[in-house]
Formats: sequence, C-alpha cells, structure tokens
Amino acid sequence: MKTTRELLGARIKELRKRRGLTQEKLAEQVDLATNYISLIEVGRTSPSLETMENVARALGVELKGLFDFVHLEPEEVSIGGMDRYFGRVDERDKRLLMRIAKLMGE
Repeated sequence: MKTTRELLGARIKELRKRRGLTQEKLAEQVDLATNYISLIEVGRTSPSLETMENVARALGVELKGLFDFVHLEPEEVSIGGMDRYFGRVDERDKRLLMRIAKLMGE
C-alpha cells in the first residue's frame, strides 16, 4: 500500500505530465530545485503547505485537486469487498468471481 506522500507525489507527477511540463519547468514556475520536485514526486519528502499551494497553482488545479488520488491506489480484490462492485451476491458466486479475478491477474 502506498503512503499518502507517495500518492501525493504520483498525483503531482500525473498532473504535471498532463500539462506537458517537465520537472525542470515546474520547478522553475514554483521557484524550487528540480531535484526537490523529483523527491516530492517519488514520495521521499513532504512539501510544505505553501509549496503545495504553489504547485497546485502552477498545475492549474485547486489545492484539494492534489489530493484527488484515489484512482492511483491499488484496489485489493477480496471476497468481503465484492459487495461494493456486485451488490448482493451469494458466497458461491463470490468465490467463483474471486477465482476468475485471480486467473485474470496471472
């Protein structure tokens, strides 16, 4: 499971690439060193609130947009969590769906 720092970094990288910016360009826009942007993107450091505000502005998103990273978290498939996707499914069908999911992942 990724840490919040890693997810934040992945989200910043995703938004940066979507805007067609290099790490160097983003660093220049927010007055930071390129290697600091790199450390943020790989989750090795936690940026200050001020830095996050500047990065968000440079990436054209609201600050809360940096934390919209649910889609970046790997989903664990479990029998107990399958109700969320399939509604009320009996245990036999859940086990079958679980086997299919495991086979597809191989």
